[in-house]
Amino acid sequence: MQYWEAILLAIVEGLTEFLPVSSTGHLILSSAVLGLEPDEFVKMFTVAVQPGAIAAVLVLYWRKFFQTLNFYWILFVAFIPAAIFGLAFSDTIDNLLESPLGVAISLVIGGGVFLFIDKWFENNEKNPDTNVDWKKALVVGFFQVLSLIPGTSRSGATIVGGLVAKLNRKQAAEFSFFLAVPTLFAATGYKCLKYQSEVGFNWNDMNLLLVGNLFSFVVAIFAIKGFIKFLTSKGFKLFGWYRIILGSIIILILLVFKVDLAVV
Repeated sequence: MQYWEAILLAIVEGLTEFLPVSSTGHLILSSAVLGLEPDEFVKMFTVAVQPGAIAAVLVLYWRKFFQTLNFYWILFVAFIPAAIFGLAFSDTIDNLLESPLGVAISLVIGGGVFLFIDKWFENNEKNPDTNVDWKKALVVGFFQVLSLIPGTSRSGATIVGGLVAKLNRKQAAEFSFFLAVPTLFAATGYKCLKYQSEVGFNWNDMNLLLVGNLFSFVVAIFAIKGFIKFLTSKGFKLFGWYRIILGSIIILILLVFKVDLAVV
């Protein structure tokens, strides 16, 4: 991987991590379009570039992380389901990270859901912001398990979970941001330790990760601010159409035109 490729992937990560469009899916597709072979470093990089985006949450919402210990207990409860399933199915998830077709199918299915999500949960917008208790957190946590399938979208799954738990759109999105912190740090730590034990980092690897995380941090700052503003006023339908159109184009390229994205 070259530095310009790492920067492009980092920009994609920063733009998409907190949008309901699947950052991992976009990174897989971007890697394929760039012609990057899905080797161990590329698969590790698509996960380990996430801390930069997480840091954007800590900067923008730093006051939230100086609350009572109950705030961390709630995040822990929501984090547990994905942690358990992620460890149990780690190898299967790694294999799915090599499949642009699987990402495309997930994008289309998720897009169909987002076309109707505003209508299904329109009454939630009448609900004032309330404290998220452990029961609501657990609902969000189980929805986060769906995001282990590349193309599903961690933020999308957790926001839908928040809506199911009767949160309004803004509160569901912000809780999704907060939950990203332990979830993505844990995923990054696990992936990096696995890479170190199986391959081993060198200076070039470390520099690529440093540059990537710096760019994902800066881009994510602007993406989060824009997303909250757009979501509270417009809802999810545009994201639904985006997912369906993008996923359909990829399916056509792969199945109809028989183009192998891995060598584009």
